[in-house]
Amino acid sequence: MTHLLEVKNLVTRFYTEDGVVHAVNGISYTLDEGESLGIVGESGSGKSVGVLSIMGLIPNPPGRVEGGEVIFNDRDLLQISNEEMRRIRGREVAMIFQDPMTSLNPVLTIGKQMTESLKLHLGMNDEQAKQRAVEMLELVGISNAEKRLLDYPHQYSGGQRQRVMIAMGLSCNPSVVIADEPTTALDVTIQAQIVELTKQLQEKLGMAVIWITHDLGVIAGMVEKVAVMYAGFIVEMGPVRDLYYSPRHPYTLGLLQAMPQLDVQAQERLASIEGLPPDLLQDPTWCPFFPRCPYAIDKCRAENPPLFNAGPHHTSACWRWEELRDGMRFGEEI
Repeated sequence: MTHLLEVKNLVTRFYTEDGVVHAVNGISYTLDEGESLGIVGESGSGKSVGVLSIMGLIPNPPGRVEGGEVIFNDRDLLQISNEEMRRIRGREVAMIFQDPMTSLNPVLTIGKQMTESLKLHLGMNDEQAKQRAVEMLELVGISNAEKRLLDYPHQYSGGQRQRVMIAMGLSCNPSVVIADEPTTALDVTIQAQIVELTKQLQEKLGMAVIWITHDLGVIAGMVEKVAVMYAGFIVEMGPVRDLYYSPRHPYTLGLLQAMPQLDVQAQERLASIEGLPPDLLQDPTWCPFFPRCPYAIDKCRAENPPLFNAGPHHTSACWRWEELRDGMRFGEEI
């Protein structure tokens, strides 16, 4: 089967004065037409670096993509020229960034910023690009769109700026949209609106979506499969329902149990994952989660587990995934 996007053993390093940062350590996943993938993990897990590597946006120096393949429409994006990548970026693969105030140019009108990519990628003239920009703003729920093209980013609210970023990302009809924590800076009500808007647009336009977040709750109802990252590795990946109801890696289980639950008594404390994330300057030759894992055994300290086939389309990088599947709970010993 041919996939729309196939990431194979992607490796990214950053060369700093303190040493080599092992930011992404051989991650692999696929994305099909119209499919939605969630990538979750705490800060520093490699979520954003992984997709920035795909987009050719890793600053060099200090960063460098050192291995792997990114196959998109039968082309390896890691092997094409910068000029070819610029044609693909925005036209075929679009990215919506976390903070629209740093992504939008504060001294250019929204209309200027939206029409620029339309003229570049689709060859539209000024009037065609303006009409397309108005259509896209209306599509994402910005009222009085034609007049608002003349406004600057600071004249939009936080939620409206994020809607503008979504409109810009979708304006050239890309096959893949990557959303890098687009709701992080927004309040809960606006978060819900942006999530619902993205779901509606995906259904209407048929694009594939990669949604990056540290919040498992955000993506529970909007993606088909989830990849959980820790210390630059994908430690578990599977269908969203299977992963939520039957996690097969201790880190995933810890993340799920740290989420607030409606049926939990008010006086009960949320579960927490003890310890700190690993030092990414160290070459990860052991399981990176073992210092924080209540199930760690000697083998975890000696060898980093591969991704095991833990069920239909479900993989886990844990030596004890079968025990987790059979009901082991966070904090319990076998």
